[in-house]
Amino acid sequence: MIILAATPIGNLGDASRRLIEVLENAEIVVAEDTRTTQKLLGALQIANRPRLIALHDHNEKQKASELAALAAEHDVIVMSDAGMPTVSDPGYGLVAEAVAQGVTVTAIPGPSAVLMALAISGLPTDRFTFEGFLPRKPGERRTTLRALAAEPRTMVFFESPARLASALADMGAAFGDARRIAVCRELTKFYEEVRRGTASELVAWAKDGVKGEIVVVVEGAPHRESSPEDALSQVQTLVADGIRLKDACTEVAAATGLSSRDLYQAALAARSR
Repeated sequence: MIILAATPIGNLGDASRRLIEVLENAEIVVAEDTRTTQKLLGALQIANRPRLIALHDHNEKQKASELAALAAEHDVIVMSDAGMPTVSDPGYGLVAEAVAQGVTVTAIPGPSAVLMALAISGLPTDRFTFEGFLPRKPGERRTTLRALAAEPRTMVFFESPARLASALADMGAAFGDARRIAVCRELTKFYEEVRRGTASELVAWAKDGVKGEIVVVVEGAPHRESSPEDALSQVQTLVADGIRLKDACTEVAAATGLSSRDLYQAALAARSR
């Protein structure tokens, strides 16, 4: 069995009793960084010393089949450095392989920076999308954000503190400066902080440097009626940014309520003119 184990994202007091019990009896632990896991075992005063196997971005593809086969015979605990494995952390490839091999997959729920930031942001929580880390290269980041400009759901991003100010500036350019944004820093830790405001207000705060783990929560696009002409223009803008026509039509249709098929046909007709 594969057991995905959520670990504290900062405060050790968030380690669940179930997590501690499982680690006290674990034989095999697959860890994003075995050194971090060893420190966690020590901090939680767990005397058990399971077999530790490293699983990270650079070896997951090669190790997934072997570890899934191992999990068919033994319970294998899978841990990232913090939070739930597979959520912007290693583990997805292993889970997919385990499912393909018919191996049971379960989880020990626990801390999540995504859900905590969403919950305390003050922004709508009924519908949201997790976008992970934005691209590092400015051009790719701007293209990604422009493609999300019509997204009506609350959006959650991870971001490096070194790139936070520039990412917020690009959000302002892509989404407009009326959108509400919450920057959540060092969640569950001593210096936990939430800054709320518009992109320009938060850029002014972040430009001198920000430290710690960062989660950015952004208000979704306001609902507005779009004419077929406006929607076609949105499709053409996305395509110009490198999005496939079919995907662009699907995205704009979801945001406007118009037919994806009709948008696709209109875009093809516009090309032939």
